[in-house]
Amino acid sequence: MTFKKNPKLDALPFNEDLFDTLPVGFKVKKGVKDKLKSVHNWQERLREIVDNLIENIGG
Repeated sequence: MTFKKNPKLDALPFNEDLFDTLPVGFKVKKGVKDKLKSVHNWQERLREIVDNLIENIGG
């Protein structure tokens, strides 16, 4: 079996907008991370919430 040189393994966005190469991280209360991961489509939903926060509050 042959392997491709320089494979593209980046995460692909669901829409036309490209993702930043560095993730945003923040600390949460104990147990929140596991509960968040149980929410369907949590990453995309959280991105929408962050975008709305920036638009409504300013930034």
